[in-house]
Order: sequence, then C-alpha cells, then structure tokens
Amino acid sequence: MSKIHIPTPLRQYAGKQAVVDAKGGTVAEVLSSLVGQHPDLRRHLYTDEGKLRAFVNVYLNDEDVRYLQKEATAVKDSDSISIVPSIAGGSGWTEEWKDFRIVEWTRRRACCCSSCG
Repeated sequence: MSKIHIPTPLRQYAGKQAVVDAKGGTVAEVLSSLVGQHPDLRRHLYTDEGKLRAFVNVYLNDEDVRYLQKEATAVKDSDSISIVPSIAGGSGWTEEWKDFRIVEWTRRRACCCSSCG
C-alpha cells in the first residue's frame, strides 16, 4: 500500500485524515483507489471529463509526476504520494492563510476562504 498525503484543504473530504493508504500499481490506480474510499474527493481532484485538475499537483516521493510518466508512473508499496494544490501570489505567511482552501467556481460566485462562504 502506498501512503497518500492529503493537503489540509481536502482533509474534510477524506475523513479528516492527513494520510490515507491506497493500493495501485500506478499513480492513476492509487488515486482511483483514494477516490473510491473517499468519493467526495473526486470533484476536487478531477474535471467532469475525468482528467486531473490543472491546479492539482501530484508528487511521488518528492518527484513531480508531470516530469515522470504522469499518472502512468509506476508506484511501489513503499512509495509516498503527495497531493499539492497550486497556490499563486502572496508575499509571505500570514495568519489569515490558515483558512484558505481550493477555489471553487460556480456561475454565481467564487469562494476562496471560509469567511466568505
């Protein structure tokens, strides 16, 4: 089993777990196992067409899978996978950042923090 490190903004969709064990021979299979265990993660990780969202970065043992074989990258049981959402801008850490989560767009409004909804 591989360990998948879940970023803080997504933990609410993964049973509040920081690390989830999942099986698979490739990154795609491990991520599929993850969303099989925690279906609410699917909309945050994948588009409606089933592609990994552009702002979701996946690392296998600290290597960006985009520079390996992407989701076809082979995974061993001892491997560690990290999901890292892209964050742009800013000048440094502030206490307000603790409330930020992945931006979710709808037709009517966008939400980027817990204070606006």
